[in-house]
Amino acid sequence: MTTTPGFRPTHVVPGDGMPAWEAPDPARPTVPLDALLPVQLVERRGDWAHISCANGWSAWVDGRYLVAVPQDPPVAGDPLTEATDPRGLLARATEALTGYRAAVEELAVGGLDGESFRGRTHGLRIGVVVDGESMWLYDPAEGRWLYGDGRRLSTYVTDRAGPGGGPGHDPTRVVTPDGDR
Repeated sequence: MTTTPGFRPTHVVPGDGMPAWEAPDPARPTVPLDALLPVQLVERRGDWAHISCANGWSAWVDGRYLVAVPQDPPVAGDPLTEATDPRGLLARATEALTGYRAAVEELAVGGLDGESFRGRTHGLRIGVVVDGESMWLYDPAEGRWLYGDGRRLSTYVTDRAGPGGGPGHDPTRVVTPDGDR
């Protein structure tokens, strides 16, 4: 994936994903956005938010459901605690990936059928993104993504649904100064 120069996420898409539109108009839907996708808020018009993605793609969304992220990643400096040490979560992600790879290998050589493969991998969730010194790790036990700089982790965003659930409707229509919708 090519990243647009200067892209810095200001928000992420909620854990259930969200609908998107070509323009701030419910009659012009486009491809829905994936859960926890980092986006940059470009403009707001009432409840509508114009967002940009790392690859340069942009869309309009219901801005009320975007999850704000901290402006600056956490700064290391305090001693590590078990909750902030990335090694344990990295080890669990490695074990889960090794187990998944073994299941794929067994499926590929005919040792597992599709149903057995689904049963063996059911409920498995792994997430690791590394970009230089920055990393994002998914903690399936807590249902959250953590940001790490190699020294410590801190919660980046959670995928637990908040009160009222996620967006399932069109954003409020924008009324222009002349009264048109």
